[in-house]
Amino acid sequence: MKNLISDALNERGYDTLTQVQTAVSAPELEGADLLVSAQTGSGKTVGFGLAIAPVLLGEDDTFGPASSPLGLVIAPTRELALQVKRELIWLFAKTGATVASCVGGMDMRDERRALARGAHVVVATPGRLRDHVMRGSIDLTALRSVVLDEADEMLDLGFREDLEFILDETPKDRQTLLFSATVPKSIATLAERYQKDAQRITTVAEKSQHSDIQYRAMAVAPRDGENAIINVLRFFEAPNAIIFCNTRAMVSRLATRLSNRGFSVVALSGELTQNERSNALQSMRDGRARICVATDVAARGIDLPKLDLVIHAELPNNHETLLHRSGRTGRAGRKGVSTLIVPPSSRKKAERLLRFAKLNAEWGAAPTAQEVHAEDQKRIFADDIWTQEPTANEVALAEELVEKFTPAQLATAYLNLYHSAHTAPEELSAANSKPEKREPFGASVWFTLAKGRDKGADPRHLLPMLCKAGNITKNDIGAIRIQDDKSYFEIKQTQLDGFLKTLGSAMAIEGFAVEQLANAPDLARIGGGKPNYKDKPRKFDKPDGEARKPHRKGPPKDRAPDGQKKNPKYKWKDDTEVHRPIKGTVKGSGKGPAKPNDEERKPRKAKKPAGDSPKSHKAAGADGYSKKGPPPPKGKSSSKKNKARAAAKAIAKAKGGDSAPKRRKG
Repeated sequence: MKNLISDALNERGYDTLTQVQTAVSAPELEGADLLVSAQTGSGKTVGFGLAIAPVLLGEDDTFGPASSPLGLVIAPTRELALQVKRELIWLFAKTGATVASCVGGMDMRDERRALARGAHVVVATPGRLRDHVMRGSIDLTALRSVVLDEADEMLDLGFREDLEFILDETPKDRQTLLFSATVPKSIATLAERYQKDAQRITTVAEKSQHSDIQYRAMAVAPRDGENAIINVLRFFEAPNAIIFCNTRAMVSRLATRLSNRGFSVVALSGELTQNERSNALQSMRDGRARICVATDVAARGIDLPKLDLVIHAELPNNHETLLHRSGRTGRAGRKGVSTLIVPPSSRKKAERLLRFAKLNAEWGAAPTAQEVHAEDQKRIFADDIWTQEPTANEVALAEELVEKFTPAQLATAYLNLYHSAHTAPEELSAANSKPEKREPFGASVWFTLAKGRDKGADPRHLLPMLCKAGNITKNDIGAIRIQDDKSYFEIKQTQLDGFLKTLGSAMAIEGFAVEQLANAPDLARIGGGKPNYKDKPRKFDKPDGEARKPHRKGPPKDRAPDGQKKNPKYKWKDDTEVHRPIKGTVKGSGKGPAKPNDEERKPRKAKKPAGDSPKSHKAAGADGYSKKGPPPPKGKSSSKKNKARAAAKAIAKAKGGDSAPKRRKG
């Protein structure tokens, strides 16, 4: 068995094993449960293949007829599961192993038929595997080894319940290998429940995070993010590059922009079908595409050859994702570059991610157009085309070109052809890699300007006005303090003579007088140029000595008369009692206290009989009505129209005619 697998490794060019492969395949750990921490790209797929091979084969060198699976590998994503399947196929090829897959997005009927024919090893994603178990398509009772690859990622994606369901269906005496980039509490709990005396393995490569990857943090202007990505791609000209975005919308937008600029690019996001995703990755492998724009979930676990450049178009949300993204490059001993595009608003986040991930990044600006052209020149002279021997047809054509054109013309034509095959770089705005510390302003002279807040003075308006009027730059102007009626500003001592000469004898700027101060003003008293609303008088404040009017309605707030009950609830500031209506007072009458209970009350006036006169229409008229006439009928409106109709009705009734004139139709 060992000889057959060793032959497969030799054919694939494995002269020496990586640290994680050597650790998990140690003879003393054969058949033991393992909890392994290893960085992405350390060869752990081949590692756990070597670890489970002795358990699956036993004393045999080859596998027998396939029936129920003996080995199970669970991965978080479709791409990672299919990649693991490809690795195990060539590793176990000489042993006669049959490897099947059960992943989401594939035809479930084909998977059921493959499982029915039998498989020695099954590679699956959690959700699809649980569906097969519940449908009875797969029998897990014969399993000897179970591998959980990227276990931390599966828990982050919400597969804990699926994993527990699957593991509960497996035999208790199985071998369980758990691979995880980190071991948080959730992973430790899972290992404690489903592993027996697990051996902890931590490779040295994990302690020096991705030593084969060079990290660069590139500070860009707020609107230069996409232009910086174009320049980064042109500067490195990597055989394969992957660009990470946080959303599908950003993936679509950036892929379209790069495609329009002439890059061979594919998009990889969760909205694509499995066939579309497989075709996109295959185009990267066979060279039809050079750039992949992807989201985190879609790119989890993918392994692309010659992937030398990773670009974080948008910063991830945590440092674990940053490490997983960057781990797509720097694999199997290759060197790689991981670049972070950092606008000003994301600088603190970038520093925090790098600090938590324990990474040292080189801060700087994105490559400029001049730097890209300089790299192009180096690549032209270093191109292998200059050392290649021409064919017979090429020699004849070359001699003809030399006869017809001068060397300068030939060189110019070559450069034009080279540049036409490569996208032109973008011009970027200036962006500091780190915020510059402002130097001390130094000796200065203070001036006043007869324009304050009352005349619309504002620092954003005064700064260009002072620069233009005094022929100075903004760096020559120090503090600006704006008051209600005037403004203060500071000029460097070295620019004083030129400033005064430019102003001339008028000493005015746009009609406002300028005066030089002998000493610096009291900045603490002047303030920072914003109105002091605390000193602004409130509407209800009164001048000194004038009492404020009471804000409550009701009886006067003086002291109650002697002998009368006082309410201690209401008091002045000097703790004197305030008079309030007491029990028996007629509410809202304003007539003061009611009569004591023992005093005889005057009887109320009797109401007039109904019909004497309407309540609301008493007047001084002789007929007992007001001069405006009788009240309108009860229930009728008192509008002019109704009054006129009532008057006409009364006249008609007096004449003995109809009660009211008929309306004309039409």
